[in-house]
Parts: sequence; structure tokens; C-alpha cells
Amino acid sequence: MNQDINVKKVRINCFRQSKVPGYFMLQMRVPGGFIDAKYLSVIEHIAKTWGDGNFHFGTRQTFDITGIAYENIPAVNEYLEAYIKEIDAQDCEVDMNMISHEPAEWDPQSGYPTIGARNITACIGNYHCICGNCNTFELAKKIEPIIFPSHYHIKINIAGCPNDCNKAHLCDFGIIGVARMVYHPERCIGCGACVRACEKGSTRVLKLNENTGKIEKDACCCIGCGECVKACPASAWTRQPEKFYRVILGGRTGRQTPRTGKMFLNWATEDVVLSVLKNWQKFSAWVMDYKPEYLHGGHLIDRAGYKKFKEIILEGVELNPECLVAEDMFWQETEYRSNFNVKPLEMHHHAGPQD
Repeated sequence: MNQDINVKKVRINCFRQSKVPGYFMLQMRVPGGFIDAKYLSVIEHIAKTWGDGNFHFGTRQTFDITGIAYENIPAVNEYLEAYIKEIDAQDCEVDMNMISHEPAEWDPQSGYPTIGARNITACIGNYHCICGNCNTFELAKKIEPIIFPSHYHIKINIAGCPNDCNKAHLCDFGIIGVARMVYHPERCIGCGACVRACEKGSTRVLKLNENTGKIEKDACCCIGCGECVKACPASAWTRQPEKFYRVILGGRTGRQTPRTGKMFLNWATEDVVLSVLKNWQKFSAWVMDYKPEYLHGGHLIDRAGYKKFKEIILEGVELNPECLVAEDMFWQETEYRSNFNVKPLEMHHHAGPQD
């Protein structure tokens, strides 16, 4: 296959280069990792018609269809028109004619206009999980039109509870569903089940008062997990109806400087989370002088510094009374430094048959 391929341009179109020259992998977006099962036929058709017959569940909950020849990309994009319109434009109310918050005429048969704002990932949340404090899919759908399409890169993970099954601590902007608990002493039978659950699986903030037979709570360290609600046989603990979220900032994987994110907001309402994310494009553009690069959010925060980030990202945001904001933030990165006297790799050459 003798042809020049602009790999960067193809990547923006959500096709990733493979080890085999001229072949690519399509990353089909699945916002929140949740769609109607009818779309499995779409994946099957693409994989069998233009791919190698296989697909991979991407680490960002995309459908990754492998083995697509470069010359077949236009046909795949044309076929994707209906899927993109239904999933992104209709279900998530994304305006495909606005890229990076600027007007742009999108050709419906040209596939995805950008890979910048990555597919928002989410755990199953309270749609199914007994631990879930929020509907992760619905939140993802509300966030998508704020950040997509855009050439500014951001990775967002949503976890339905502090178990953080979806690794909100390892992305640019992690969102964790938390709940504020209400104690109903008149229902409490003093069994201590909630105390034991908190001791075993959470932050050990509950204790049983032996004199009153009722529960006492050190509210300062409650993380809003809801383990007490699950454990109580008498419904003496319930979740407040209003949903709250914890926002984790600046986590990342990678070869050079992987790190765990830090708490930015705690007990934030959905409105606050959405308002903060509406400032993400403005912050990214400011840091990069309106010239998008392939850099994710954590690196941009490092460039600007946390104080400047906080100034821009909270501009115009009306915080709910319960919301707490980190005064400062210090990340601890993994440093790859050796204390051993190791010779260069080329010196560790073992004689073999070829010698």
C-alpha cells in the first residue's frame, strides 16, 4: 500500500494507527458507556464489512473496531452518520456544528469531527448498583454537549459512589457521586450494623452510644458512600434526595509522570459541576493561547498552576452552600530514578546463536 497518510488528521477523525501500515482502528464513542443493544448490529456490520471481524471494548468504553484499511475510512464514516446523529446529536443534544465553542460546518458523512474531548466513561451507577448514589449515564449526557466536540483534550470519568470503580482518580476530571445521609433515631434499633459496615468498608465515623443505644457520627470525615444505608435493617439511615458530587482533579496514567488525582470540590451539586465544566474550554484556550495541542487537562493545570486554574474554572460559578473547594493542591508524581549502578541496556548483551 503505497500512499501518504496524514496520521494526525486521521486520528482527529477517531481512527487510530495500527502496527500494520495503512490499517486503522475506529473508536466509536459511547457516552457514559451505555447505549441501546440495537447498536450492536452497527458494530458487527462495520467489523465484518470493513474491519477484520473483531472489536475491542476500549479502555474509555468505546467500541474499537480493528483492521480498517485507510481507503475504507470514507465508507465507514458515511455509514456512521445515523449512529452519530442518534447517539451524540440526539441523545446527548450535542451541536456537531460547534467545535471548541466556535462555529464549524460539520459534514454528517465525514465521521467524528474531533477526538479531543474523549468519550466520557461511567460505571453502571444507581441504574443498577446498590452502591450507586447517582445516575452516571444521565450526568454523562448532560456533560457531553459542554465538552464535545472540541480540539481541547479532556478525559472525564464518572463513578457512582466513592468505591470509584471507574477510576475517577486517574483522569483529568473525575466525578464521584456522594450522598448526604439522614439519621432517623426513632427507627434505630441499636444493632450496630451501620457501625460495623463503616468500620469495615469506609472511614469509621460512626459509633454506638452504649447508654442511649443510638448512633453518633463524626461528620467531618464522612465521604458520602452510603454503606450505612445499605447495612441498616430498619431504614434508620437514608440518603437525602438531592444529589451531590466530589470532583477529583489532575489524575493521570502514562509512562513519565503518572499520579493520583486530588479532591477539588466536595459536596457539589450537579449544577455546580456543569457550571465548572462550562469553563473548561476557556481555561484550556487560555493556557494554550488558543492553539490546541494534544495535551490533557492535568498537564494544562500544571502549566497554569492550581491557583490560576481555580480562578478561571470557578469564574461565574455559584457554589451551593455545602460545597467545599480545595484551598491549594499538591500532587505527588511517580519519579523514575534509580539508586543502582545500572549499565546501559546495550551492555547487557547475551551471546546467542546469531553470534
